[in-house]
Amino acid sequence: MKQNYSQLNHSFEEYLQNPTENRLHPSEIAYLLKKTRKKNKEQFLETLDQIPEDILGDVLLELPEKIKDEAIEFLPSHELSRAMESLESDDATDLLLDIEDADESKAEIVISQLDVEDAKEIESLRHYEDNQAGSIMQVELFNATLDEKVQDSIDRLKQLKSENELENIHQVFIINEERRLIAAIPLEDVILFDFTKTFDEQLLVKEFRSVEASTDVEEVANMFEQYDLNVIPVVDWQGKLIGRITSDDIYDVIEELATDQIYHLAGVDDDVEQEDKVVTVAINRAIWLGINLVTALMASLVIAQFSHVLQAFIPLAILMPIVASMGGNAGLQALTVMVRRIALGEVELENAKDAIKRESGIALFNGASFAIIMGAIAYFWFGVAMLGVVIALAMVTNIFIAGIIGAGVPLILKRLEIDPAVGSSVMLTMSTDIIGFFVFLSLANWLIV
Repeated sequence: MKQNYSQLNHSFEEYLQNPTENRLHPSEIAYLLKKTRKKNKEQFLETLDQIPEDILGDVLLELPEKIKDEAIEFLPSHELSRAMESLESDDATDLLLDIEDADESKAEIVISQLDVEDAKEIESLRHYEDNQAGSIMQVELFNATLDEKVQDSIDRLKQLKSENELENIHQVFIINEERRLIAAIPLEDVILFDFTKTFDEQLLVKEFRSVEASTDVEEVANMFEQYDLNVIPVVDWQGKLIGRITSDDIYDVIEELATDQIYHLAGVDDDVEQEDKVVTVAINRAIWLGINLVTALMASLVIAQFSHVLQAFIPLAILMPIVASMGGNAGLQALTVMVRRIALGEVELENAKDAIKRESGIALFNGASFAIIMGAIAYFWFGVAMLGVVIALAMVTNIFIAGIIGAGVPLILKRLEIDPAVGSSVMLTMSTDIIGFFVFLSLANWLIV
């Protein structure tokens, strides 16, 4: 945030005095509210009550879940209804779902106070699953028929814009009598048309992309990234135009997916992390820490089987953590890369073998390189040549296996239709610790002790 809290607070006061000239972005107001809430809840509610209704909905959507719930509880239903009416259909649906999560009875009142057409649009969007394209589309779009003159469509667009019915228009969608999508023409191309003619008279067949409302949102996000899209039309199973998805909604999807992956790799839950109660968050994290404790105990049991080896040759205890640590880090690299490539659609089950070969090759190369380095260090440190051989063999073996496990576990979880990020790090740590300790101590027992 470029402005600090005091500067933004001053800007907000000026904005309230003259909203037309001193515009503030909803995200800036939301930032101000978050800072205010941390200092004083009453002041937060007073500030919230001063926000104009035309941007109140956008501000609420920018707030964190807990603060948003407090705001929804404080604001009367009629204000929430008017705030929703200023939003586009997809954002209005998101806000209604937030109100429903906070207070179901208030959500029913809010939707009953909406315009009939707005309520109908929101109800249609609520029926889509969270992972479907229909859940993030908006029904406000600009379309024209083949027999419509370009000038007439432009005049109609001007009127809709002046009435604030449409925002962020990038394309005109051409449909037939049955509302089936025929073409999507960027406005920068439309201005080159002869305005006195119809679209049918000068429309060149161009390739365009669309998605069905049931398409997975991850697939839609990949399409935006792959083809550098700023908007994509949404059709039903019959090919009829029903909405559009804009890039701002896809940015939110990409951020959410990336956040989920990072949190899952660390064994934490995004929703729980939003909790203010330290105990609630601690308990959620403790579950995964408990699983890690079990895996650590299993590794300790392996070490216990070789206690006589460690007693006979103390340098083994000094060098032993290096083997497990290097294997764990190498496996984590392979795991992180593989999870991300799967999320981006670069790795599928069809090319899984090539992906595993690549990661295992990288692990083998690094394992051999660091095995030579560590073997030499162990020899010069303790003066025992065979100790250098043991740690070198153990390191190259553990790093190589870690690369295979790090690349293979996410693919196995994907095959089982489980999020590849969930549980992968625990399985990796358990494998590299147990294998690393077992190989290192077994070789030491055989070659040294």
